[in-house]
Amino acid sequence: MTRILFIGAGSVVFTRQLLTDLLRFDDLPTLDIVLHDVDPERLRVARGTADHVSSRLGRAVRVEATLDRRAALAGADFVINMVQVGGIDATRVDLELPASFGLRQTIGDTTGVGGAFRALRTFPVLSAIARDMLELCPDAWFLNYTNPMAMNIWWMSAVAPQLKAVGLCHSVYWTVNDLCDLVGAPLERTRYRAAGVNHQSWLYEWSLDGEDLYPRLRERIAADPELERRVRVEMFRRIGFYPTETSEHSSEYLSWFLRSDEQIDRFRLQPLEYLGISEQNVAEFTTARQALDSGGDLELHEEGDAAEYAPQIIHSMITGTEREIHANVVNRGLISNLPEGAVVEVPARVSADGIEPVAVGAIPAQGAVHNRTYLSVAELTVEAARTGDRDLVKQALLVDPNASSTLTPERLWELADALFAAHEGVLPENLGGRVELVLS
Repeated sequence: MTRILFIGAGSVVFTRQLLTDLLRFDDLPTLDIVLHDVDPERLRVARGTADHVSSRLGRAVRVEATLDRRAALAGADFVINMVQVGGIDATRVDLELPASFGLRQTIGDTTGVGGAFRALRTFPVLSAIARDMLELCPDAWFLNYTNPMAMNIWWMSAVAPQLKAVGLCHSVYWTVNDLCDLVGAPLERTRYRAAGVNHQSWLYEWSLDGEDLYPRLRERIAADPELERRVRVEMFRRIGFYPTETSEHSSEYLSWFLRSDEQIDRFRLQPLEYLGISEQNVAEFTTARQALDSGGDLELHEEGDAAEYAPQIIHSMITGTEREIHANVVNRGLISNLPEGAVVEVPARVSADGIEPVAVGAIPAQGAVHNRTYLSVAELTVEAARTGDRDLVKQALLVDPNASSTLTPERLWELADALFAAHEGVLPENLGGRVELVLS
């Protein structure tokens, strides 16, 4: 029986979505679903969610819920990671403390100040998972959804290069889905590919029956001045290729947008937006718990909506169905004008043989230069955790376009020290925190 482990299963809305996608494949055998979380109440609700989805869809599964990570990992075939170390309280620190220094972030979970410190508190958990996987399920696929995506997969490649670790993000698919709606092109007939880094890949191919769809997009933008007040449209106009993440995420990767009130107003940005999203996620957990405890139904997304990548991967490997996704993997000859050993986002073929990233060669140079800036932030953050050098974290922030365009080096140094102090309980010991960091 295929054993699928959800780590951080207390993210019950996402757990529900993944299980629904998975169990809607009617050609899968009975699955062994294992749920793990460190929060007993969240784990209880996750277990109830799994039982509810199984019953609603009429698909028998074997469900196990445990607080013991090692027991959960034993014999796993797929390990889906969704942990958020520190929860909403740490997210508030990541956003509100920099804001008190005058630094504005919208999401703050992937790059810059928020991304770096989210990575640093996630790395010890990833190290512990990797250590246990090498002992208990060395052949399992590690399918990561936790941000910061590139930094986390980079860290896994540093501490456990033997493991099959892949980062999964839905941004490429949904970008193309929305663009097709905008220009009136049926998604199912389009061919598209993107490459770069997570949350800043570039749509280098997008066509309908051989027709390049970019001219249609330019015409659509020209006809609607309000579209020009979006970050991604501005990036497309200046760079020539459309980026594959929301305007809110995209604004944090560059120095162009969050540095002034005028730009924030012009491009309709909302600093601290992720706080509201996080609070909504907490409310959704409460709603799910109440529904399950009262015997009510949970809301399942519509059948026919695109399945998340993890269920597609599992289905492909079990049934042999071939498909193409986009994945975050270590750059080993995949993108020639981005650094070897860094983590990049590329198309990937999935089949019974596993996941095979597609070598795309050189991506557009004007996009690659921005990707390299982000990868420099990621590289210094990973190296800081590996060596225990706190100055490398501060130097990573100096490289970050948004942070360095807003704060002086002196203020960035002060902000970093304040964040080290605020997150002390969940940071690695070698960086002055209280958590053991396991290195290979």
